[in-house]
Amino acid sequence: MPLIEPPQLADLQELVDTAAGLVEVSVPCRVEAAGRDFPVYAIAVGNPSPDVPAVGFFGGVHGLERVGADVVIGYLRNIVNRLPWDTLLQLQLERLRMVFMPIVNPGGLWLGTRANPRGVDLMRNAPIDSAEPLPNLLAGQRLSARLPWYRGEAGAPMEPENQAVCRFVEAELLPHRFSLSVDCHSGFGVRDRIWFPYAHTAAPIEHIGELHAMSRLLDLGHPHHRYVFEPQSHQYLANGDLWDHLYATTRDRPDALFLPLTLEMGSWLWVRKNPRQFLSRHGFFNPLIQHRLERALRRHIAWLDFVARLAYSHGRWLPTGAARDWHRQRAMARWYAPRR
Repeated sequence: MPLIEPPQLADLQELVDTAAGLVEVSVPCRVEAAGRDFPVYAIAVGNPSPDVPAVGFFGGVHGLERVGADVVIGYLRNIVNRLPWDTLLQLQLERLRMVFMPIVNPGGLWLGTRANPRGVDLMRNAPIDSAEPLPNLLAGQRLSARLPWYRGEAGAPMEPENQAVCRFVEAELLPHRFSLSVDCHSGFGVRDRIWFPYAHTAAPIEHIGELHAMSRLLDLGHPHHRYVFEPQSHQYLANGDLWDHLYATTRDRPDALFLPLTLEMGSWLWVRKNPRQFLSRHGFFNPLIQHRLERALRRHIAWLDFVARLAYSHGRWLPTGAARDWHRQRAMARWYAPRR
């Protein structure tokens, strides 16, 4: 049992209760931790037709990284509170599906662990392996749940939480002709990063041109942003990445495009400004001072809203033909040229 009960669990439950009748709520799975039973909530709002775009927001995959859940809950609260009066939002939702899974790993959140209650790292648990040798533990290991980055037993089904994510994505995002997702994490470096697949290989993603076009819109629309937009493989390679796995299920479908993104909030900056956070396991992954948490929420909730606008307006910016070739060339030069 944690020393202090994570407020995110109560915040999400209160929001689900408040939003009754405004959004669609389901519980694709339940998990047990320390004798308690926790629902994994999935929330949806907007037009379910596959003819309109869709966007999904995920948080709390690693229970220790509470700020990811905070950001997704904060954005969901923003949407719920605007629904009764915001005509522009209501019009947007006539042509957009929005879905949320704010706390994928409530058991790990309760226990204060990166892994789920079974000791499995949900971001190393999918059935996708690197063809390159990855000897370090960070890449995922099957030795023991007592060691970090445990993938689970070879050949075993994915963990229930990951199965719930996959079912939710397959039902709510993949049927749409265009969909985006953002998975919110923390704990890497002093810069906020937006990662896209792959994690299991340094090879470029098939839709690299579309991602380059997206990054240019971010630069043009938010010229003072502080995000580093890059392939996850620039930082490390790993086995079992859930979003690599889900992207792989649609990359060869001519009738659908699914682009999964990961927001990696740079928690080392919080530690550098407040070295006492080194004394707390949670302090290394989350802003412990209130005004820093509020600053993180303001910054990243605005970016999540930008992603929703990208999904809604995808027909206006997705490159085709010669424009797609141009973006792909620029992407290869920017992200995949040999490093000196």
